[in-house]
Amino acid sequence: MPQHTLPRPICAHCDGFPTVAITTGQTTPDGHRHTITAHCPACRGTGHTIGRNTPAGTNARVGV
Repeated sequence: MPQHTLPRPICAHCDGFPTVAITTGQTTPDGHRHTITAHCPACRGTGHTIGRNTPAGTNARVGV
């Protein structure tokens, strides 16, 4: 039976693509390109905004 969980919001900084491979422009003797991986600093590579990097919500009382 499938679980009905709410979808987590996608990170606005990386649009859900938290890890990318970037070429350095150099090639190996085999002809392959050197690449490095970079993670989104806002979501820390999760692709979602809810997680350990999002501060917990607080309740505030307004009025008397």
